[in-house]
Amino acid sequence: MTDTTQTAEMAIGWRDYLELCKPKVVALIMFTALVGMFLAVPGMVPWQPLVFGSIGIALASASAATINHVVDQRIDAIMARTKNRPLPTGHMDNGHALAFAVIIGTIAMLILYFLVNTVTMILTFASLIGYAVIYTMYLKRATPQNIVIGGAAGAAPPVLGWSAVTGDINEHSLLLFLIIFAWTPPHFWALAIHRHKEYAKVEIPMLPVTHGLAFTRLQILLYTIILIIVTILPFVTLMSGVFYLGGALALGLGFLYYAIATHKAEDETMPIKTFGYSIFYLMALFAFLLIDHYIPLIMHALGG
Repeated sequence: MTDTTQTAEMAIGWRDYLELCKPKVVALIMFTALVGMFLAVPGMVPWQPLVFGSIGIALASASAATINHVVDQRIDAIMARTKNRPLPTGHMDNGHALAFAVIIGTIAMLILYFLVNTVTMILTFASLIGYAVIYTMYLKRATPQNIVIGGAAGAAPPVLGWSAVTGDINEHSLLLFLIIFAWTPPHFWALAIHRHKEYAKVEIPMLPVTHGLAFTRLQILLYTIILIIVTILPFVTLMSGVFYLGGALALGLGFLYYAIATHKAEDETMPIKTFGYSIFYLMALFAFLLIDHYIPLIMHALGG
């Protein structure tokens, strides 16, 4: 075997391991976790929980994502969106994938326990089990409410970030949790409508498969309204100010537009457009939270 061939195989292996981690999903998780960290303190986050908390939460998220790849490889091989993942294509075997998940998951827990705090380690481990085991292995195949119930694991990152800095769970961190919890159903059901034929083929009871497209479109609209109401709570509870409120309402109106358009079912591409907007929405909403949090410090600095 030539050196060129060996280098190519090493490159492919590296990419396969990276894909197992679902880097785009982990990036969104980490952004919300980081916002949770910064909102937990009035000034700058101490470097140790910022650095090691981020590493631990990211590795735990990647571990959960890898386990998801292993459990879902049969249906991944059938669905067009996932058939090119490392396990269905044979680029990676179960043994290597599971070993990778265990190693990075263990490293994550050790980092969080010894370099952050016990509360964050416990909460992160619970989130890992919630997504990789309870949702992926059971809920996903058991009930059309899988996304609603399993959404708790996906909504945990800002709470993990908050606890990494403070060592406890604050009511404001639970508001961040509630926002993502309410966001998850309209976000994922939009994708489920777009891919409903594939979910039906692999017999996964997503809401569009079990209750039909019209019912799912209505649920997206209703949950979007709930989401808009929930996003007002940080302002009502004095967690955030007018700047955040304006951003939340503007973004919420945008989401409502997409939800109504999806409900009308006049454009078959609207569900996937709604899915795309929902990702932008969450990132922008948390950005507004973060900016609003530091406006008093900025104003004080300018005034001083």
